[in-house]
Amino acid sequence: MFTRLNKTLFKQNIRKYFSSTDYDVCVIGGGPAGYIAAIKAGQKGLKTVCVEKRGSLGGTCLNVGCIPSKALLNISHKVHEARHNFSDMGIDLGKVTYDFNKIMDKKSRVVTSLTKGIEALFKKNKVDYVIGHGKFRDDKTLSIEGENRIIKAKNYIIATGSEPNNLPGGILPIDENRIISSTGALSLKEVPKRLIVVGGGVIGLELGSVYARLGSHVDVVEYADRVLPAFDKEVSDQFLKVMKKTHLNFYLSHKVIGGKQEGDNVKLITENLKVY
Repeated sequence: MFTRLNKTLFKQNIRKYFSSTDYDVCVIGGGPAGYIAAIKAGQKGLKTVCVEKRGSLGGTCLNVGCIPSKALLNISHKVHEARHNFSDMGIDLGKVTYDFNKIMDKKSRVVTSLTKGIEALFKKNKVDYVIGHGKFRDDKTLSIEGENRIIKAKNYIIATGSEPNNLPGGILPIDENRIISSTGALSLKEVPKRLIVVGGGVIGLELGSVYARLGSHVDVVEYADRVLPAFDKEVSDQFLKVMKKTHLNFYLSHKVIGGKQEGDNVKLITENLKVY
């Protein structure tokens, strides 16, 4: 049995080993929902901490979603205009080329400037920022995996966001090498000669048009009978016309039923649903 003195020393050593901090609010996830909630809580005078495992704030949107996609869209649009539209206005630039590494560097600088801006807002509003993967020990206690740190909070906001999903049935699981998610498409080392995009939604069409403008042969496979199936049909129809002008090829009403890698290439097997 511990003596009273031994119990005291034991508690002191545990506190030294596990750094514990009490908060009014702990936000798990530093994306658009999480960081805004943390800033608002800080502005209300609540002692607040935000736990984010990525290592940079902003979530999918700022890091591997909307912002980098829009940066690449903007740059690729300028390349496309310079190659195809400037001559109609009497502007002759000769052969238009680009440096893909510099394009990706520019994209990264845009992302970094915005994520650092959120960190500055955290400091301004006295919100603590912890980098790591949080795991609940009980309903009031969070441990940070891989670190000797414990967070205790009266209230928790869970804003963990989402991650890319594989095709159903284990077809061509994502390896971020040849079978890539939207995240991988934002970090390619070179422009692929040929790219197949599975899904004719917003994300697929954004990234497909980026690489089509930069010279890739892009095929889009969509299960529905039109692109942007969640939007109004008139919007879908008009957008399809715009995308075809960007030289994207579309296979609508096609279901992916299989596929395999053959060396450096990927073979996709589809089923045409129009025949049924």
